[in-house]
Amino acid sequence: MEREPGNKIITLFASVLASLTITFSIHWAPLNIGIERRLQTFAVLCHTLTIAIFLTCFFFTCAIPLFWPFLLPYLVYISLFSTAATSGTLRGRSNFLRSLRAWSLYASYFPARLHRSEHLIPTRKYIFGYHPHGIISHGAFASFATEALGFSKLFPGITNTLLTLDSNFRIPFYREYALAMGLASVSRESCENILTKGGTDGEGMGRAITIVIGGARESLDALPHSMRLVLKRRKGFIKLAIRTGADLVPVLAFGENDLYEQVRSDQHPLIHKLQMLVKHTMGFTIPLFHARGVFNYDVGLMPYRRPLNIVVGNPIQVIQQQNREEIDDGYINELHDRYVQELQRLWEQWKDVFAKDRAADIEIVA
Repeated sequence: MEREPGNKIITLFASVLASLTITFSIHWAPLNIGIERRLQTFAVLCHTLTIAIFLTCFFFTCAIPLFWPFLLPYLVYISLFSTAATSGTLRGRSNFLRSLRAWSLYASYFPARLHRSEHLIPTRKYIFGYHPHGIISHGAFASFATEALGFSKLFPGITNTLLTLDSNFRIPFYREYALAMGLASVSRESCENILTKGGTDGEGMGRAITIVIGGARESLDALPHSMRLVLKRRKGFIKLAIRTGADLVPVLAFGENDLYEQVRSDQHPLIHKLQMLVKHTMGFTIPLFHARGVFNYDVGLMPYRRPLNIVVGNPIQVIQQQNREEIDDGYINELHDRYVQELQRLWEQWKDVFAKDRAADIEIVA
């Protein structure tokens, strides 16, 4: 009789372990998967770990004294003097690197597809607004930083530049890779330089930039089967379009939010406050997410194999007004309303094709 409480505890502990095993059972990937799918997984893994890979190479190089005389000037240069990411010259952009077969494998992993609503003439300049941000914006990278989805064939004569945080161009070695992939800083200086220099006429014609409008804040709303866009107060890109005379092109990525599972921040106020604190101080957020692993389907940071369909909408023509002080607020609001309407039109047109499992309709929030 004296051992009965202990036996009950052991029994209870065993039952808890059994329930956890059932709940968190891991489904392992079979060994007989074809080489093509293995290569696709490897391509996505490398992209997901790109910054970590280049930082590892940098620290390994730092461990070799022979390289120190080169590394110190290099670090000073990229930290204080380099303007490659903001100059608008697109110096270092490599079409060879952007067209590697590895990116076709990367896009085929999901698979990802790029859809065009209408032709864009190369005698205009454009601002592509990408929605939603998702966790890592895989669709934006596949569509606008590589030729995996055939951007140059769908939109001939247009040179598109995907924009990212300026801080990414201060990361040793990684910055060279980012520049070669045609990425540039999302700073105002960079945007204006790209859209007002170079191109077919030396003033930006035939150029385009892609901005993930929702930014870091929107990544916290990247929940599967949803389309919650942080857009109501985002009007800086509208003003940029007016100053540079660039037409606005809404882009809606169906499936971007389905690639990861995420802890709902609205159900955990403390976690949400911490995430917003990081955003305000560091400029980025840390979503608590997970998806699959390399060799299993339940645990890891690899995105799920779920379809990505990136639909490029109709362009909204903009009348240029170079003087910032003379830009009319009414015109800004008019363009913003037309932009939102085009996004909603894309949603209504394609939701029954690409978002059959949606939990709700598109939602525009502040």
